[in-house]
Amino acid sequence: MMARLKRRLLVFCVFSAGFNYLCSSTEVCTNTILPGSKGGPGETGLKGEVGHKGKMGSIGDKGDKGDSGLAGPFGLKGKPGTTCDCGRYRKVVGQLDVSVGKLRNAVKFVKNVILGLRETEERYYLLVKEPRRFREALMGCKLRGGTLAMPKTSDTNRLIADYVSHAGLTGVYIGLQAQGKDMDGARDFVYADASPLRGFAAWSQGEELGPNVSPPTNSSCVELLSTGTWGQVECDVTMFFICEFPKSRRRGGAGRGGGGGGVAPTLALS
Repeated sequence: MMARLKRRLLVFCVFSAGFNYLCSSTEVCTNTILPGSKGGPGETGLKGEVGHKGKMGSIGDKGDKGDSGLAGPFGLKGKPGTTCDCGRYRKVVGQLDVSVGKLRNAVKFVKNVILGLRETEERYYLLVKEPRRFREALMGCKLRGGTLAMPKTSDTNRLIADYVSHAGLTGVYIGLQAQGKDMDGARDFVYADASPLRGFAAWSQGEELGPNVSPPTNSSCVELLSTGTWGQVECDVTMFFICEFPKSRRRGGAGRGGGGGGVAPTLALS
């Protein structure tokens, strides 16, 4: 039994010695630790999921202008137009001409106003230095918003005569005209407002109204001389004229704050 035990111990010693030899060998240990050669590529994997959308990048530079395109085809022929209503447009043009004429008169009127007016408690008086026949003078005052001057009192007559004298004139048209004869053969005179001549009159010597007066033909209009007297004149004669404009009271002027209210002219520029 001792012999068997010795044999086993001998085998164990031999095995241990061989194991220690193998482990202590550098060549054997190094070769067992080094990695092997690189293998070939593996198979392609499956496609992954779509990733999240990234942030918007900055705006790029403006590109160059492109070339002009080719001309397009001609369009279809249009329908014939309507007939011109020229009559209506001619009427509009005519009205514009009238308005322009009124505007010219208004500009002239403003210029005359700047030169000065005369006035009484109730009216303004304007000397218009435009040679006109009697009917044209009537219309000239009407377009300005007034009438030919009607000196119905001695004070008004003296004011207008002084106005004419200071302007260096000898006479002007006033709003007085003959309208036929009365029962005694004397001529009836009426003012521009259609009121008859009554009371005050300033006829020059030799032209006092009476049954024996027989004035020349067509001498049915009246001029006011710088001396303050009236004279009969043919209505086709051209001369300057005097317009008168009524004053209008300002609304609410009287009775407020103890004031008198003042006045304002009713001159129209149209």
